[in-house]
Amino acid sequence: MESVVRSSSSSSSKSQKKCGQFQMPLHYPRYTKADYETMPEWRLDCLLKEYGLPIIGDLNQKRNFAMGAFLWPH
Repeated sequence: MESVVRSSSSSSSKSQKKCGQFQMPLHYPRYTKADYETMPEWRLDCLLKEYGLPIIGDLNQKRNFAMGAFLWPH
């Protein structure tokens, strides 16, 4: 069996520059409902984009979508 070793920085810098390649984040977001209700729009956009979710609608729609996607009912 052969092992493959990649060169250090050249391959990693190329993979970081690729756009449109989704990789699931390691951790689930741990925000509360109050956090989502006060979260600025740019942060919601980043969070939704990080999880490969759509970033459409106004601020209220994004907040409702994020709360529906990430909050568990008690």
